Amino acid sequence: MANYYSENSSFYVGIDCIIFGFNEGELNLLLLKRNFEPAMGEWSLMGGFVQKSESIDNAAKRILAELTGLENVYMEQVSAFGEVDRDPGERVISIAYYALININEYDKELVQKHNAHWININALPPLIFDHQQMVEQARDLMKQKASIEPIGFNLLPKLFTLSQLQSLYEAIYGCSIDKRNFRKRIAEMDYIEKTDKIDKTGSRRGAALYKFNEKAYRKAPNFKL
Repeated sequence: MANYYSENSSFYVGIDCIIFGFNEGELNLLLLKRNFEPAMGEWSLMGGFVQKSESIDNAAKRILAELTGLENVYMEQVSAFGEVDRDPGERVISIAYYALININEYDKELVQKHNAHWININALPPLIFDHQQMVEQARDLMKQKASIEPIGFNLLPKLFTLSQLQSLYEAIYGCSIDKRNFRKRIAEMDYIEKTDKIDKTGSRRGAALYKFNEKAYRKAPNFKL
């Protein structure tokens, strides 16, 4: 049995995190400017390596927590990336995950420590290795999932206006949405609840604030935009 394993190659298993945030009507991606080789000084996704004592899912959660200070974050596996020459440093097979976080809740000191920055999804710089492919596949997967499950609420504060909610989905899909039809659809969803609070940052009159009721959604999971 030992010979069976020793006769085969060993290589690294990496994790790359595509971390999405939402701010001022735009999707953003958390990228780091690498301060180590290979590709020092270039833009990269945030990542690390799977350790012997952990599963790939646990590795992804650990790496995200180490980089942002956040736990219990929405994450989903995207795909495995294993071209032989994808990483010039060593033979590395990487498992990509995308995560959705509230852009106001992460640990800013940790992010600064790792030389990471929020970049508008529509103005991304060139990324190292196959990271651009990872981002594209993650965004396609997010679009598919967001149309049938309310994952977008992970990007919003607990209280939000309907205008914020609409701009979020416009940012996810990269297109404008008819306001009247959108609000009609939202009104049919009992788990998007209007509160008695008002947001007056946009106008003197203000806009009603809403919240997502996960318990109500679980009882009637018919979300579809």
